[in-house]
Amino acid sequence: MQAMWRFMLFGVCICICFPEAHGALVVSRRAAQMQETKDAMTTRSIKKRSTNSANVEVYSVKVACTVTSRFAHTVMTSKALNKANSSQEIFFEVDLPKTAFITNFNMEIDGQVYVGEVKEKERAAKQYEEAASAGKTAGLVKASGRKMEKFSVSVNIAAKGSVTFILTYEELLQRQMSTYEIVTRVNIEHPVQEFQILTDIYEPQGITFVEAGATFLTNELLPLVQKTVTDTKAHISFSPTAEQQKCQGCKGTQIIGDFTIKYDVKRAEKLGEVQVVNGYFVHFFFPPDLPRVPKNVVFVIDRSGSMNGRKMAQTRDAMVAILNDLHEEDHFGIILFDDDIQPWRNYLTKATKKNVSQAISYAKGINDDGSTNINDAVLKAVNMLKKEREQQKVPERSTDMIFLLTDGMPNHGVINTETIQRNVHSAIAGKMSLFCLGFGNDVDYSFLDVMSKQNKGLARRIFEGSDAVVQLKGFYEEVSSPLLLEVDLRYPGNTERLTQTHYSQLFNGSEIVVAGQLNGNDLDNFLVEVSGQGPEENFGVQGKVSVADWNITYPDKEYIFGNFTERLWAYLTIKQLLEKGDVPQEETKGITAKALALRYNFVTPLTSMVVTKPETQDGADGSFIADKLTEEQRQAAERQQKHGPAPAQHASSHTGSSRGGSSRGGSSRGGSSRGYSDVDGDPHFMIELPDRDDTLCFNINDKPGTIFNLVTDPKSGFVVNGEIIGKKKVVPDGNINSYFGRFGISHRKLGVRLEVSTGNISVFYSGIQVQLQWSNTTSLKYANMDLSLSNNCSLMVMLRHSVKFMVIKHTKVWKKHHDQQDYLGFYTLDSHHLSASVHGLLGQFYHGVVFEVENLHQDEVQNKVDATMHVKGQMFNVTRHWQKDFSRDVKNGQNILCWFVDNNGRGLIDGTASDYTVSELFTAA
Repeated sequence: MQAMWRFMLFGVCICICFPEAHGALVVSRRAAQMQETKDAMTTRSIKKRSTNSANVEVYSVKVACTVTSRFAHTVMTSKALNKANSSQEIFFEVDLPKTAFITNFNMEIDGQVYVGEVKEKERAAKQYEEAASAGKTAGLVKASGRKMEKFSVSVNIAAKGSVTFILTYEELLQRQMSTYEIVTRVNIEHPVQEFQILTDIYEPQGITFVEAGATFLTNELLPLVQKTVTDTKAHISFSPTAEQQKCQGCKGTQIIGDFTIKYDVKRAEKLGEVQVVNGYFVHFFFPPDLPRVPKNVVFVIDRSGSMNGRKMAQTRDAMVAILNDLHEEDHFGIILFDDDIQPWRNYLTKATKKNVSQAISYAKGINDDGSTNINDAVLKAVNMLKKEREQQKVPERSTDMIFLLTDGMPNHGVINTETIQRNVHSAIAGKMSLFCLGFGNDVDYSFLDVMSKQNKGLARRIFEGSDAVVQLKGFYEEVSSPLLLEVDLRYPGNTERLTQTHYSQLFNGSEIVVAGQLNGNDLDNFLVEVSGQGPEENFGVQGKVSVADWNITYPDKEYIFGNFTERLWAYLTIKQLLEKGDVPQEETKGITAKALALRYNFVTPLTSMVVTKPETQDGADGSFIADKLTEEQRQAAERQQKHGPAPAQHASSHTGSSRGGSSRGGSSRGGSSRGYSDVDGDPHFMIELPDRDDTLCFNINDKPGTIFNLVTDPKSGFVVNGEIIGKKKVVPDGNINSYFGRFGISHRKLGVRLEVSTGNISVFYSGIQVQLQWSNTTSLKYANMDLSLSNNCSLMVMLRHSVKFMVIKHTKVWKKHHDQQDYLGFYTLDSHHLSASVHGLLGQFYHGVVFEVENLHQDEVQNKVDATMHVKGQMFNVTRHWQKDFSRDVKNGQNILCWFVDNNGRGLIDGTASDYTVSELFTAA
């Protein structure tokens, strides 16, 4: 098994790994090839090395980000030294934002520099295929979670040699909810001598605020976040020493989580902000103090059978939250569809408190059933909005919107997607906006994306997971408050090659960005005109813009900015041309996205970066391809990354939520992310990893009366222990079933203690004792604790600035034996405030786990998928299983696919299960 150093920085994950002395290392890597060869697979094996991992030192990791008028230029540098007397294979993996374009990647090996070259995808594909046929290719870009994409490269470093990896990428920061955000994802498993995150922000219009924080910050680390902010610039740094990176009382480091910078700029001018550098301009438009435009919105909700379980429950929760956010001047409607179309009312309803309350009651009762008739459902919404317009029942100056939420393909009524697109486009006729939300991985996202763009809207994928409600509500909030409609931006005079200048809406908290080229440098006569439709009158503004003099605003800094406006123009032009299928546009003088990408060295879906690696000892060299994935390619890759076919389910026709993160027939180096650890049933432990979209599980079997420590956080004093109970009626020569029947939950700093059994609940807080019965429906609110008991089986507890969890009481009935069993389940809902030293059977996984799975194969006899797992230096067999997660559906549960680790979790958990036993229910481990 290889040793591994992994760092996730600014949306970048760097992984440097090499073989340990014991045994052979074989790394197979799945390679999703070029778009032209998109389902081909290739693997490469690294031969055995007899070296000691302690002799390779990763001694420097640095991320330097410069933001110039929202345009972010990021350089990531990592350095490693091979101190051994023999060669080592070192891997370099990078996760970067999917909105960014890679612009350069260099490797410097013992003074020799190897530079990546951007080529047309067709030429790169040919070179790649030649290298692949010769067995010389090493790695590819692939999807990595929801917002990232990963590329990796390996290189053989000679004895006493060194390597420096340098990655550069650029992106235009998007303003959402009145904020620009820079996220640095950090996951340092071993201390690094030189570790730096440096960010410089230059905004000549003026900065209103800058916030910097991290999920892993402790009181000791907090002073290391250095922030210097003036009117027009900000400097943020985070540079913990190797000693400060260490985790006290546990292995590894405490630098695990997201480092986030948020900021915004001043907006005093109605014309907006214009920057001009070297003949290129960029115009940021978002005038201050605009009233919102009333909206008429129809929610079209898929309730077909595939929406069963968690997705339907999350849709109900999201609809409740969205309906509560409607303004009284808005009008709304709800249409449910499967193979039948069912409107809540056949007309739009004004969003009064009474009407919203009635709609919420209706939304709470939505259930799944039937097939998927998207065509008729959307056309019903269009006709409903048209009718309201014709009868003048909605304000003249308002905007019409349709929100379509679906999780699958149309399979009833009109099922041809191109026909549906034509029908909808013809019906809407440019008079309303269609926003599509594709729920899960089975949806035809390309179909929804095209249909939205044809009708002045946007599409967004909603990923299955515990935060789906947040995703749904977040997208709605981004587009639910239009301030201007039909916005036109004009630049009379000598401008050319403009990016998009017409926008259907300007939403609250966003901004419009236009860039272009100036003919001449007569800035005194640079005119800007902006017009649009407001809620009460037309908006119009024109005038000469005030352009900042960068040499005066930032003296002695001109070397930093270079040609950023030109590169921003190229970045924006490429993005918009790709959305239009890279058809040459009149306003861009016939230039194509491919030509621009080659000129400015951007890795896009039309171009690839090729890195030729140095020869190895056996004389073989190799090529590395850095690609850019489309959203459709990302979705296809995610489908391929499922861990093989699901095992058969019994007594249920629902497939549930399938989770996976590795490749079929290959291997996947696991990501490390925050996990959700739960225990329920007999007793089944589940570790859900949302970023990895996968779940691990294991059982613990022991005699009744045994008490296990589930969670211990020594810094806060939060402890959860659970006592095993046995089945009341034991069948002779049958399996001995055991469950958790009692939990002892305490928090030393908050002075909280809960004893939860199948019989009742005892709450001890600030000298007060409260006894609750499971039959109660109640809520208790204290200074540091919120507790609610409902549904005769669900206890929800939130401890302020610490943790949120749920305890569920189950009653299992065996009709055949005329027997029943009460038992408890414990679900962690939010643990990010707990320290890095948290441990226990559940707690050790709160900060995630790094693993890989390989050698997948189908057991035809038992109809199951087996594989080999590598985790924590161990290697063992695992099997694909279904488990029940009751956190969202307390009554029926949700089927979750997981990798099952046998033998009481040995190898996955630290130590053995017996190491976690304690003597009393409230004893700290």
